[in-house]
Amino acid sequence: MQQLQKWLSLAMSLTIVLVSFTSCEKDNDGADITPDLMATYFLQDQTARPAINTVFNTSDATKNQFNVTVPGDQGSMFATAFKNRLMALNPGYTTNALGLDAATFTNVLATDVLNVSTTGTTTFFDGTNVLTGRNLTDDVISVELLLIFGGPDGTANPTLTDDHVDANDKAYLSTFPYLATPH
Repeated sequence: MQQLQKWLSLAMSLTIVLVSFTSCEKDNDGADITPDLMATYFLQDQTARPAINTVFNTSDATKNQFNVTVPGDQGSMFATAFKNRLMALNPGYTTNALGLDAATFTNVLATDVLNVSTTGTTTFFDGTNVLTGRNLTDDVISVELLLIFGGPDGTANPTLTDDHVDANDKAYLSTFPYLATPH
């Protein structure tokens, strides 16, 4: 079963990469960027939860290893190091706004997947719904800071729980691909 999950995860990652490559045939300077479908592609970076790898893996070697590890194996390989890093960043950590102790929270973080609710609200965190997906407008970094430094009710360490970036620098599009136009 775990092997099947690994293959499905890899297949989904490659599908997302190929869809990303094939959704646009030209880059900004007009050059053709159609992918070579016969080439071998490699996973280079995982960011279902942005900044987690950057914050919790302290060397380039472990960051690179995390990026190429199948999500189903990440928890067993990285959770202990993530917990040690969490306790170094916030020695007073007991639980967070989700009620998760350090071991449980870092197990969640160490598995870099984006959960998606197919029946409810899709959001990274809105005070009620947690990790049920991610909207472009979700302030992911502030949520992560709140969960790392905010304590059980989210009010501890107020200077560390918000990145103070409250909006994108350009408006998102109302139609696909929804991302803001490049500068």
